Amino acid sequence: MKKLFIVANWKSNKTIPEAKEWLEKFEGLDLEITPEEKEIIVCPPFTLLPDMKAIIDEKKIPIKLGTQDISPYIDGAYTGAISARNAKDLVTHAIVGHSERRRLFHETDEEVLSKVKQLLENSLTPILCISDMNQLEFYLKEDDVLVTNADKIVFVFEPPSAISGGGAFHAEDPQVINTNTSEIGKMIGKTVTTLYGGSVNPDNAKALFELEHVAGGLIGQASLDPEKFTHIITPA
Repeated sequence: MKKLFIVANWKSNKTIPEAKEWLEKFEGLDLEITPEEKEIIVCPPFTLLPDMKAIIDEKKIPIKLGTQDISPYIDGAYTGAISARNAKDLVTHAIVGHSERRRLFHETDEEVLSKVKQLLENSLTPILCISDMNQLEFYLKEDDVLVTNADKIVFVFEPPSAISGGGAFHAEDPQVINTNTSEIGKMIGKTVTTLYGGSVNPDNAKALFELEHVAGGLIGQASLDPEKFTHIITPA
């Protein structure tokens, strides 16, 4: 049985009291999660990380924490930026290259590669979003960091057309998803961990996670409700 990685991307949602309430409800659902079978990673806004980490550590909730982004720079005079070294005491993972960051904040491929390097240098796991194979081809031509560290990176096939944000978005055809997640490994030339991102919900999670080359999902809107998220982690 393959190990599944379920990543919650809360985006710009929840206050500290709301995050505490989410954790209380999630803990109350009493899931049987073995780390050998499933790894649950929640990526809230930066402001929630210290409080969430304290609760998770105290109550031993089977969740790892990640950030939704990271600075492409090391520590220093970068006003408003949070470096990998700033974050490493709070998180184990970080999402980088998300299409919303590209579209709304005009991030470049070069910046994304720099973020991957910063995370790896600080022993954090990049959750690298790939919108299409042209993007991946650029990364591979630009630098060998993805190939040499393939076993330390979680890849996500994340087509922008499928990302939920409250609108009528839908996951892509399963065969297209399976083909593209397979292509990521082929292009890198190694066995890689590849997730799918885009409108994953309790209704389609089981079918998506059963695809040969899909090792889990990057969950947006559906992760905001702990019960819905639970039904994705343990789909019927």
